[in-house]
Amino acid sequence: MDFAGRVLLLTGASGGIGAAIAQLFYQDGASVLLADVQEAPVRELARALDPSGKRTESIKYDASRPDDATTAVRLCLERFGKIDFLVPDAAIYEDQPFLTMTDEQWRKTLAINLDGVFYICRRAIAVMRPGSAVVNIASDPAHQGSSVEHSHYGTSKGGVLTLTKSLARELAPNIRANAVSPGTTDTPMAQNVMRIRGKEILASIPMGRLATAPEIADTVASLCSDAATYITGQGIQVNGGSYM
Repeated sequence: MDFAGRVLLLTGASGGIGAAIAQLFYQDGASVLLADVQEAPVRELARALDPSGKRTESIKYDASRPDDATTAVRLCLERFGKIDFLVPDAAIYEDQPFLTMTDEQWRKTLAINLDGVFYICRRAIAVMRPGSAVVNIASDPAHQGSSVEHSHYGTSKGGVLTLTKSLARELAPNIRANAVSPGTTDTPMAQNVMRIRGKEILASIPMGRLATAPEIADTVASLCSDAATYITGQGIQVNGGSYM
């Protein structure tokens, strides 16, 4: 992809998938605003990508805080003058059976995974120009309608998928909105569930392995590229066939 002269605002940038997205867009010429609650790792990622700092900027960012979304958008405009691509990737994935889930655990996951997508979309889309693209990160549970011991996570990602389709209808034809739904991906976020259910998960995947973060990043980049100018309102599943 050729993203020279384009600008990406990416949240959750220091996670496994986020870092892969950042690396690919930067490699393909984009300037990138990297936002993450982990301030030191996201700052280090920005420096590793571009020691000169000409095409990278980082910011500490809590997706559950509306003011942080406002600040991230403002900084991106100050540094790079525009936002061409928005990828809200900030999310949490915490094990918790439904019967012992507290109100606080439910609210925390929804606040970060769903409210956070609304906050950044609402603020960034308002300044995005025709030809821009939004790619939200959903998940297999958004399509399956279930996620064992992760009902809060599955619910939040189902909301992200629905929000994406609503955005696609309201923003067309000027801005495209799609979602990528990764299957279980070989990142730190999946380590705990793989320890508990790894054999079962692998047995359910026709491709016989987990996704890699660069494979998810490739799909995100493709949906932002000129190769996808007629694709909007879709939830693209990247799961090795685990759910069809």
